[in-house]
Amino acid sequence: MPIIVNLDVMMAKRKISLGELAERIDLTPANLSILKTGKAKAVRFSTLEAICKELNCQPGDILEYQSEE
Repeated sequence: MPIIVNLDVMMAKRKISLGELAERIDLTPANLSILKTGKAKAVRFSTLEAICKELNCQPGDILEYQSEE
C-alpha cells in the first residue's frame, strides 16, 4: 500500500501507549490498533485531528506516501 502509517513512531517519540492514546482521543484500542498497523481503509479527519492534537504533530508526521515503483 502506498500510504504508510507512522503512528507507532510518533507514539514512541511521545512515550504514549496505545491504550492511553485511545482513551485520550475517545477511540477504542481495537480501532486505534487497526489504524496503527496500516490495516485501516479510511481515517476520519476528526480522528486525525484528535491524534495530531494529542501527539502535538502534523498529519504528515503520521501519514506518508510512498510510490509502488
